[in-house]
Amino acid sequence: MAFNARILTVSSLKQAQDELAKVNCDKTGIQIMGNKAVFKVMKLEGILTKSANLLKQTFLAKGGEVAVGRGTADLSVERTDVLICATLKQYKMAISQLKMQPWGLPKIAQAIEDALTDNEKAPERRYSWGEKVLSILPQRTLIMGILNVTPDSFSDGGRYNTMDNALRRVEEMIQNGADIIDIGAESTRPYQDGEKISAEEEMERLGSLLENVLAISSVPVSIDTYKPKVALQALQLGAHMINDVWGLQHDPDMSKVVAQYKVPVVIMHNQNGTNYEKDIMSEICSFLQKSIDIGLEAGISFNQFIVDPGIGFGKTPEQNLVVMSRLEELTSLRCPILLGTSNKRFIGEVLQLPVEDRAEGTGATVSMGIMKGSNIVRVHDVKVMARIAKMMDAMMRRDV
Repeated sequence: MAFNARILTVSSLKQAQDELAKVNCDKTGIQIMGNKAVFKVMKLEGILTKSANLLKQTFLAKGGEVAVGRGTADLSVERTDVLICATLKQYKMAISQLKMQPWGLPKIAQAIEDALTDNEKAPERRYSWGEKVLSILPQRTLIMGILNVTPDSFSDGGRYNTMDNALRRVEEMIQNGADIIDIGAESTRPYQDGEKISAEEEMERLGSLLENVLAISSVPVSIDTYKPKVALQALQLGAHMINDVWGLQHDPDMSKVVAQYKVPVVIMHNQNGTNYEKDIMSEICSFLQKSIDIGLEAGISFNQFIVDPGIGFGKTPEQNLVVMSRLEELTSLRCPILLGTSNKRFIGEVLQLPVEDRAEGTGATVSMGIMKGSNIVRVHDVKVMARIAKMMDAMMRRDV
């Protein structure tokens, strides 16, 4: 191949600066050229057409491109979605000018600036409960091991709903690399075919088991529940996290409980049915932003939120595949991302395999999730998935 010509994928300013340094560009040149070497495509929704026209003119003047909906130029529509295609340098020049424009453009400019900043910086979190510490850091994927104490969970129902089996399972998962143990006492399995139980029955299943798990666990324990009564009692017993499959939107009291105990909370996207009026990732992000707003209003700190796209919940198998292919869009929410795909039906439908034979498919989704920004993976097979995650983390490093 003449001159060893090849295309580089440069998605961050640091990567651009590293590549410039490798060609022995001087420091001043690196500072000047870095912002020119990173190209970003950004989507904005529901922009007033007057604002969209000014936005487009501003970016065009800087050398960027902006796509708007038909009817925007002649103001025959009230609002339009916008697609911006520009380098970081063009974004920065346009943002500076937009902040001085009318018709709400300073607010739009700030949203663009925030999105660019968030895209460059992975979220970091540190939670502590006495001797237990949970750190969410770039290039280190955390493993959440699943402990279902239910008779009807889709993957392992009935296997760990006795005290001895459950405790042995916890010890095994921790030895195999689990950073968090997630306990579920009601099947919230996808496709809404799990048996619904009362808060009292759910807590009866949890009760003494949770106390014993907390006594032996060297890692934080999360409770998978959408019921505030269960969450409250579990936190009173010493649980460390809440994993809510309805993202604080099933019962308004859930956000109050989480705020009271100041614990991390996983907010998952969910809905009844699989119909989406707009783009599926747009609706998922809007749902999760609403969950965040509900939590903030109740007094939950922004740093306590972890988002989950809800693979398998309110989504067809094909929709699950679309969400997997576009997971990186969740980074706009500025929260750590939890991915739960373990052994789920969409994997079985692609591979035509039963639930007990989906390890390779799960591994593929875990790998894809890590590549696209997932910080935590929720899995049944901790040993195998921890190894996959560790290998992915090593390959994803950009500092060599």
